[in-house]
Amino acid sequence: MFVTPAYAQSAAGGVAGFGSLLPLVLIFAIMYFLLIRPQQRKAKEHKQMVENLRKGDQVVTQGGIIGKVTKVKEDNEIEVEIATGVKIRVVQTTVAAVLNKTEPANK
Repeated sequence: MFVTPAYAQSAAGGVAGFGSLLPLVLIFAIMYFLLIRPQQRKAKEHKQMVENLRKGDQVVTQGGIIGKVTKVKEDNEIEVEIATGVKIRVVQTTVAAVLNKTEPANK
């Protein structure tokens, strides 16, 4: 006879529940330090960069347009001169990088 009776294994109790939860906690901790935290830091730096934009800064937008800031408006917009006499309005948060920063005015 090749058929053997199957016996149920007994559970180890409450220890097995905590042991199965530990890998999930470790995975979440690794994801936090490798993905979430650096993304929050990058977002904070971008927000600070956008808030510090001023007239005369040379910027690159997310669309790849390079220009010089001619006016910082109050409603979350800036005016960028991309060629002599050609000015466009751009939403501040679409600025990807500041190439040349102007010095703050002396007070």
